[in-house]
Amino acid sequence: MPLSARDRPNAQAGAYFAALPEETADELLRMRGLIHRVAEEIEGVGPLAESLKWGEPSYTPAKAGVGSSVRLAALRDGRVAMHFICHTGLVDRFRDIYPDVFDYDGKRSILIAPDKPVDEQALSHCVAMALTYHRDRRGC
Repeated sequence: MPLSARDRPNAQAGAYFAALPEETADELLRMRGLIHRVAEEIEGVGPLAESLKWGEPSYTPAKAGVGSSVRLAALRDGRVAMHFICHTGLVDRFRDIYPDVFDYDGKRSILIAPDKPVDEQALSHCVAMALTYHRDRRGC
């Protein structure tokens, strides 16, 4: 049975993941799967568009006006990051809700260390807030 778009990255994102060390690629692909699962679970988000933004895989609801993007990145220090658009204030909201759950980088990122467990429920909530950012701001 062929893999769905959710299960396999597009060519550009696939090339990004393939160029990484295996452990890092596996972690980012796990985060990619989490983003897709969250999108499927939230009514009205619909399928995601996968592209490269600033050379990194980015995930945005394909339907305009629903949500903000979530971008994945491998960092030089071995950690991985979920980046969010800084002017949305999303990372400040995450920090208010989950002050001791994640490491943050300014107004743009949640940082994930390979040797620390990830609270996937909290991370899923953060991803959901990003993927519904515009819809929720309008009160729809």
